[in-house]
Amino acid sequence: MRLAATLSGAALIALLVAGVPGRAVASEAPALEPYQLVRCLQLLQDRIASGDQASLPLQRRLLEMTDERMRTADVDAFKDPKNFRALLIYAMSGGNPLTIEQVVSRLELEEADQKLAQGVIDYLRGKPKGTIEALASIDPLTQISELGAFLALVKGSVSIADQPEQAMKLFDQARLLSPGTLVEEAALRRSVALASRLEDGGRFMRNSTQYVRNYLRSPYASQFADAFVAGVVTLHNSINLDTLAEITAMMDAEQEKVVYLRIARRAAIDGLTELSAFASAKAEKGRDGTSGTADPRAQLYSGLSSVTSGTATDMLGKLGSIDRDKLSKGDRALLDAVEAVASELTSAVPATPAGTSKPIDIEDLPPAPIDIAPPADPMIPDAVEAPSPAPSAPAQSAAPAAPAAPAAEQPAVAAAPRVVPLTQQQPEPAEPEDPKITEARRTLESIDELLGGSPK
Repeated sequence: MRLAATLSGAALIALLVAGVPGRAVASEAPALEPYQLVRCLQLLQDRIASGDQASLPLQRRLLEMTDERMRTADVDAFKDPKNFRALLIYAMSGGNPLTIEQVVSRLELEEADQKLAQGVIDYLRGKPKGTIEALASIDPLTQISELGAFLALVKGSVSIADQPEQAMKLFDQARLLSPGTLVEEAALRRSVALASRLEDGGRFMRNSTQYVRNYLRSPYASQFADAFVAGVVTLHNSINLDTLAEITAMMDAEQEKVVYLRIARRAAIDGLTELSAFASAKAEKGRDGTSGTADPRAQLYSGLSSVTSGTATDMLGKLGSIDRDKLSKGDRALLDAVEAVASELTSAVPATPAGTSKPIDIEDLPPAPIDIAPPADPMIPDAVEAPSPAPSAPAQSAAPAAPAAPAAEQPAVAAAPRVVPLTQQQPEPAEPEDPKITEARRTLESIDELLGGSPK
């Protein structure tokens, strides 16, 4: 790795791994320059991005030491460009904004460096406009690679809302400047979500492949899973299902199954029968392609597609075969809601001549009293989604610090992340929609609300 040869950093990690008590280790900090501690921090975070979960507690201890060193360092120490750059990198690596502001307020900086510092501080404080203005004239490619990679990630994150194409280019720059690091992990993760918003199926599949191949064990992989599932549903018309299967084949069997269950659930609720059937079958058959014990979740999500495409009788038949005892509380609530809709469908069927049957489709759904507002667009960078109180000192949190994110992104198991579907762009209807269809869609959305989190 890029920092493995740093002797002082390696020695510090050796002390941490050896389990030296925090105070004893902290006493060694003054002997190290700020840039040496930050290099060590970067090395540790890159290991975390690659799946080294054992490094998580070490990161907290190292953040404590680095924060203390930054606050107590002499002003003259930051006249060394290496230490000033280290201050900015530390800030974008999960550092304490209060410490950064305190240190910068004591420094006499040239105009260019002042803009850099102000842009980083505004980003940490959730002020995207200030960040854009301060960093507008700064080209990440002209900076030393370590600092330039973080700046590209920051500039890309604040550009997503107004300049998504430019944001994608900046994420590519971040990856180019810092391959195999936590910065690349974060840039890839954001690129997957952004490709869906740009309706770029090819880019979405390429970046997803790269993420799964290199960073699936990252503690932030749950956020990738959110973007991946939502993107598959959004881009279902422009992606190849065989390629999708190749990507999921790189996951372990349980991760693959849960991803397909989530896709099946979202696709069924959105009325994408073909995608729902594909994903349900993949989840039910498993990695070896042979059906074993029926998974009640797969049966449930497969049955959901019947709400918009099958008959009420077929729907009730599928739902009745599900073993309720094997469903989570949320899924049992969903099953109850779907069965209630199916029962209303059967009772709402108008009389037909003897010997004939009338299939029930979405237009026959009864009006629903529940009005669900459209979901908010979550394509706002996690670092600037909304101004928030200053994060506590690094010593207060054991969560890994994702780059360029003032509010720590909480790690979670990739196999069961929370569903946050992207807002989908729907074409304007050629003519007003039938009120019955509108109410039917609201009914389906209310069912979705009952599901809550991802399958467990």
